[in-house]
Amino acid sequence: MTTAPVRIGFLGAGLIATYHSKSLRRSGADVTRAGVYDPDTDRATAFAAASGHRVCASEAEVLDTCDAVYVCTWTSEHPRLVAAAAERGRHVFCEKPLAFDARQAEAMARLADEAGITHQVGLVLRRSPAYLWARHLITDPAAGRVMTVVFRDDQFIPVQGHYGSTWRGDRTKAGAGTLLEHSIHDIDMLRYLVGDIVRVSAETSHFHGYEGIDDVATASFRFANGATGVLNSVWHDNLARPSLRRVEVFCERRHIVIDGDDWFGPISWSDSDGTTGALDGDALVTAVAPMRDGTDNPDGEFVRAILERRDATPDLFTAVHAHRVVDAIYASAAAKGAVVVL
Repeated sequence: MTTAPVRIGFLGAGLIATYHSKSLRRSGADVTRAGVYDPDTDRATAFAAASGHRVCASEAEVLDTCDAVYVCTWTSEHPRLVAAAAERGRHVFCEKPLAFDARQAEAMARLADEAGITHQVGLVLRRSPAYLWARHLITDPAAGRVMTVVFRDDQFIPVQGHYGSTWRGDRTKAGAGTLLEHSIHDIDMLRYLVGDIVRVSAETSHFHGYEGIDDVATASFRFANGATGVLNSVWHDNLARPSLRRVEVFCERRHIVIDGDDWFGPISWSDSDGTTGALDGDALVTAVAPMRDGTDNPDGEFVRAILERRDATPDLFTAVHAHRVVDAIYASAAAKGAVVVL
């Protein structure tokens, strides 16, 4: 049984671990900073100095001295480390993607569930005010049925710049490129906004020449509700453009656009009767407050789920659904765009 404060450990001390550490502080969650391990000792030391964690000599030392652990390593290590956490009964927050494919991801989710631990995945856009408001607008009966969605996601390839994730150019560590490593967020949001995807057709490209690392993925979808959609995911070399998204949803009687910041918008809409609206920043946060089951902070919600002894949202099974779509897209691309049915 876990009681407050929750002892938090970290496996991996890079950019995403730093993000979650800062997010935990902002959340005000009742936590104790436990151990951190990273094979790069300098990186672990810098992380510990900034966060208040204690540098550990091994992964096992972190797991033996915490109640919950963040798995923020490169993707190839996720299945092994989630299994180690589950074996010890440690609650786990695993970064996305969970694994290289849906089969591995599902095995991880089932293992965590059978261990009776709280488990959460880093599909953080499910707590974004912009996407929550977009879902509200889409599901409003006044909008009519969803007809189609156009989703563009571009980012400079993260082996460079402030990301500095050179491992994302190594297939043995990353598994694949922009679709798996980055746009699994987008697949999850397409399912969240529109619904289940039933078939796909896709093409990928490899401009940078990293073996097995796609830097362009273009996919078209058919949703179970009859809607269609297109995703364009790009890793380029324009360092002036970090992670940027634009989403357009066409309903029968409403057009919705998310542009700019993934979290705070702006989001705008126009209806068939000529009315328009737009929200961003604090006004957007205020508008979605009644729709929430908590705050917009994924890390604070992870700790709250642990203390309340309940399932976290999104859990590892949520990621499994997204992984199945990603697998289908890669299968279609390998078959030169052939339609793949899920």
